[in-house]
Amino acid sequence: MVSKRLHAGGRSIKLVAHELGGPDYISLNLYDLGRGPRIFPCEMPLTKVLRFLEDLQS
Repeated sequence: MVSKRLHAGGRSIKLVAHELGGPDYISLNLYDLGRGPRIFPCEMPLTKVLRFLEDLQS
């Protein structure tokens, strides 16, 4: 299950995903800053978040 919440007129996104039938999850904040987007994982490695996002797009 994936949930997405927009803040600040869509310039900030909170994404949380829970593994179906398992204990794993992904949590991140994405900010649209003047110098480009920035991803901030919530208490997990950035590589885990990027891998999830790549899989989500395919």
